[in-house]
Amino acid sequence: MNMKEKAQEVKMNMKEKVQQVKATLEGHENVKIVAATKYLTVEQTKELYLAGIHDFGENRTDMFLEKYEALKDLDINWHFFGCVQNARKVKEIANKIVCLHSLDKLSIAVELDKRLEKPLDCFVQVNISEETNKQGILITRVKPFIKSLQKLKNIRIIGLMCIATMTYDTEILEKEFSKMQKAKEEIEALNLDYAPCHDLSMGMTNDYKIAMQYGATYIRLGRIFLK
Repeated sequence: MNMKEKAQEVKMNMKEKVQQVKATLEGHENVKIVAATKYLTVEQTKELYLAGIHDFGENRTDMFLEKYEALKDLDINWHFFGCVQNARKVKEIANKIVCLHSLDKLSIAVELDKRLEKPLDCFVQVNISEETNKQGILITRVKPFIKSLQKLKNIRIIGLMCIATMTYDTEILEKEFSKMQKAKEEIEALNLDYAPCHDLSMGMTNDYKIAMQYGATYIRLGRIFLK
């Protein structure tokens, strides 16, 4: 097999993986796959794009900027999952992404609002497992936090996001995802123009099938495309 044939085989394998994943979404046609590129090289990210995935998300600013520049000729919808720690990082990503999944600080929201050229879809990150090493706000603080964003014209809260406990214990995952679903519905019921909160960003490779049962509309998948 020559190099060209090997490249075609790799791309076909990626296409098959995408088809296999999409097949598991049957009955959940409203769910958007956002490919987490944390585990993917630039070339693998391009292969995934050619296989039909056009929404990508990164955790680290430096890796995001590297892939953003390398793939800027492709019509990619870039999301950002990671912690935005300061004004410099806000400036670096603000007008390059279509969605921020990790908003959990008013100071960052204010800085984003200043930098954005148009409104940005954002998820409020919730520390649903209440683990001290995880980013996000406690679920009891979600409503007050969202209300504090009211005057920011460029911040649009489309939903809530969580990273569930890393476990294969279905009972734990169901409990956490159920809490997220309830919190989302409570915010949604407030009918806030700046925070419609119709969406849930939750579910990764090991737990996305459970997350979908509890209303996930954005699932963040990475390692599944490397299996």
